Amino acid sequence: MTVEQLFEVLKRAQESKGFYFNQDKSRVFDLLQGLLTNKSRYGYMCCPCRLAAEDRERDRDIICPCVYREADVAEYGSCYCNLYVSREWNDGTMPHVYVPERRPLEKRLPL
Repeated sequence: MTVEQLFEVLKRAQESKGFYFNQDKSRVFDLLQGLLTNKSRYGYMCCPCRLAAEDRERDRDIICPCVYREADVAEYGSCYCNLYVSREWNDGTMPHVYVPERRPLEKRLPL
């Protein structure tokens, strides 16, 4: 699958749920390439902005879209890596602030 194909598939699937791609298409394509690289590397598309444990079960929470996305977008208008955003975030009608990491520390540390 190419980055462009992944973009189209995810755009259709996620916009109907109220999640939009960041309007910075270059950033989006870089992140989507990271997802494809991780799929090739690990066998699943884990978040390219986080360290993977290379264990699908341990990384289940960061398989894109990660389990933290909904809360991040609801509170900050953007997910942690700024891939998925709200319409208001893209429109500039809400501030673009730092999205803190919600993933528990024990999941971020090596085994």
